[in-house]
Amino acid sequence: MNIQLAEHFTYQKLLRFTAPSILMIIFTSVYCIVDGWVVSNFIGATAFAAISIIAPFSMILGTFGFMISSGGCALVAKTLGEQSKRKANVIFSLIIYSTIIIGIFIGLCGVLLLKPLLVFLGTDNNLTQNCLTYGYIIIPAIPFFILQVLFPGFLITAERPKLGLFITVSAGITNAVLDVIFIIFLHKGLAGAAWATTIGQAIGGLVPLIYFIFPNKTSLRLGKTKFNIKVLIKTYTNGLSEFLGGISGSIVGTLYNYQLIKIMGESGVVALGIIGYVNFIFLAIFLGYNQGSAPIISYHFGAKNYKELQNLFKKSLFLIAMTGCLLFMFAELHAKSLANMFVSYDSNLLDVSTHGLRVYSISFLLVGINLYASSFFTALNNGVVSAIISTLRTFVFEGLCIMVLPIYFGINGVWSAIIVVEVLSLLVSCFYFITLRKKYKYY
Repeated sequence: MNIQLAEHFTYQKLLRFTAPSILMIIFTSVYCIVDGWVVSNFIGATAFAAISIIAPFSMILGTFGFMISSGGCALVAKTLGEQSKRKANVIFSLIIYSTIIIGIFIGLCGVLLLKPLLVFLGTDNNLTQNCLTYGYIIIPAIPFFILQVLFPGFLITAERPKLGLFITVSAGITNAVLDVIFIIFLHKGLAGAAWATTIGQAIGGLVPLIYFIFPNKTSLRLGKTKFNIKVLIKTYTNGLSEFLGGISGSIVGTLYNYQLIKIMGESGVVALGIIGYVNFIFLAIFLGYNQGSAPIISYHFGAKNYKELQNLFKKSLFLIAMTGCLLFMFAELHAKSLANMFVSYDSNLLDVSTHGLRVYSISFLLVGINLYASSFFTALNNGVVSAIISTLRTFVFEGLCIMVLPIYFGINGVWSAIIVVEVLSLLVSCFYFITLRKKYKYY
């Protein structure tokens, strides 16, 4: 039996409802890691470095999907909580149609901007050619990626989180299987890796689109709509934190690559790529929980059920804090094994990656709370506060730290920058939790 948004959530119900979202993003992380593992072990370190360079740029272009997913789901769930189902469907349809149009435009712009980015980074000829081979296939497919990111949140809002998980698993398995076929058996190199990812994203984006077009048993369905600039502005501003956070994070990722190329060359980029994959799968737990719990928060906020809002807030903070401690301990104990998955063929890269991961993993103690703070205020339809938290964390604090700390601490300044970032961000998160508690009545 499906758990309804209107229910009272115990720890058990909360974990059951958010579990598909957590598994969905973990699985997405896993098949991204399969991408990296196959490329690193069967094509080489230069190809792996190329993917690590393209990934932040691709994420910049795809952040539109994160913005619409968080901002749009919060608005639609709040409208459902106000018992306005017809209005919710009109808003939902407008959001999807406009996203498809803008996604196509973003993909075209990305193709034009790829080469200037590589010139800025100062990549050598061999690395540049690898980046172009991969990027000219993966970037035009950005509309699929945006839809793949967009729909899971709406499937949760429609009280079908398990369907979102099934679609994501199907897309991921497709990607992983095609990686093996294209790269290992057909020897298609980076182009094969790019096509495998593109086809997987197409499945993840188009299948839920078809599901919402045809009649279904949920509260949401695509249908007639009308252009409403106020709805789009509310959606975009409410999801502004995810957009700015994604943009900032990707820009900062590019700064990381810039610093590492300068300090260590290609090997530094490879080490960062490994840490990034591990970080991605660990953060997936927090991101999945946030995505799964956000519609519940929005619904009860719209219904003015403040007692349940308090219940969700307290339980969420406890679960996130405990998870952070467990992830930190796991990363410290298994850093070498995690790095060995990618660079067992190079002892020097293995040592560098292991050390970097052990330093970086301290941030897992705090990052969950900061991610939740931004997501929580988005769910309350306060995009401004959410954007402040997210932008300070990913752009201001992290941008400054990655540019300044390596001057004094070299490579250790690169790995430890994130720790300083999360400490500063926690102070900002706590400030808003305390000052806005009376306005939203969450404790």
